Amino acid sequence: MITFLYPYLVWLIVLPFAVRYLLPRVKGLYGDALQVPFLHDFAAINEKSGQRVGSISGSDKLSLGFWLWFLVWVLLILAVMRPIKVGEPIRIKNEGRDILMVTDISTSMLEKDFALQGRRLDRLTAVKLVASDFIKKRPSDRIGLVLFGTRAYLQVPLTYDKASLEEVLMSMEAGMAGNSTAIGDALGLGLKSLQNEDKDNKNNKIIILLTDGENNDGKLSLPEAIQLAKKEGVKVYTIGVGGGSFSLANAFFGIKNSALDEKSLKQLADETKGRYFRADDVAGLLNVYKAIDALEPKETEENFIYPKTELYYVPLLLAIILAMILAYKYRRTRA
Repeated sequence: MITFLYPYLVWLIVLPFAVRYLLPRVKGLYGDALQVPFLHDFAAINEKSGQRVGSISGSDKLSLGFWLWFLVWVLLILAVMRPIKVGEPIRIKNEGRDILMVTDISTSMLEKDFALQGRRLDRLTAVKLVASDFIKKRPSDRIGLVLFGTRAYLQVPLTYDKASLEEVLMSMEAGMAGNSTAIGDALGLGLKSLQNEDKDNKNNKIIILLTDGENNDGKLSLPEAIQLAKKEGVKVYTIGVGGGSFSLANAFFGIKNSALDEKSLKQLADETKGRYFRADDVAGLLNVYKAIDALEPKETEENFIYPKTELYYVPLLLAIILAMILAYKYRRTRA
């Protein structure tokens, strides 16, 4: 469908006739007649060439030349009216979510106590596979990534660019952020990241915190982090992975093993109106993300937008071409 952005400008099309017939004729230097310079130029062309290209006779009869220049005028007015082609409606979501994935990459995540199709996997590899699938299924949400061990790092700010997010997710390695587990610092960094986002953004904000240990490092205690999350009104889903008893990885690196602190993770989830999940294998981890997906549905109220394509350049280009042809013919005739 073709529509105009400024349809009220259509009245300008009749402006040349209004000037010619409604205004009083000019008197003085050029006589009593209303002078239209380019029409008289065409009259001179006719006298020399014997052709009626663009002149007017002594009467009020309008010539071919007038109508051709009038067509140029019409095309220019059509361009000024901004014709727009409106395409088929596109359905969009009226509400989205900001999801920050806060993921433990301490060395204990190297423990191979997960299985997939008869093959042993370490905890981090299992998390990569399942989290990647979760990301792919939420194209309308902004998702970010915080990685933590001894220190916490915002690796990917909230983004719709899922390809870049997955690239970072799949490249993370256990121990990159240190060997211990600073859950409080990681949660604090996640909350700060969400707080720094656009204040006008009305997306629901949630955090998915995944760990296999307890808060045994960092400056921010878990109770302090919980209070911050409650103050910001951010819902936190917590996931405890692995057996949480003995870790070969920690034994190899000479690190004292830290058991999974389910009590604190449950408290964090409960006080922020989230939910705690436990995953001991790949199937369990898949079910966890499916449950979160159900608790945070992707679609709410829907709206429609209509793609628009500007077409003003079409009449403008035609007007320029026609004006150039008429000007060239006029110069050639005079020569």
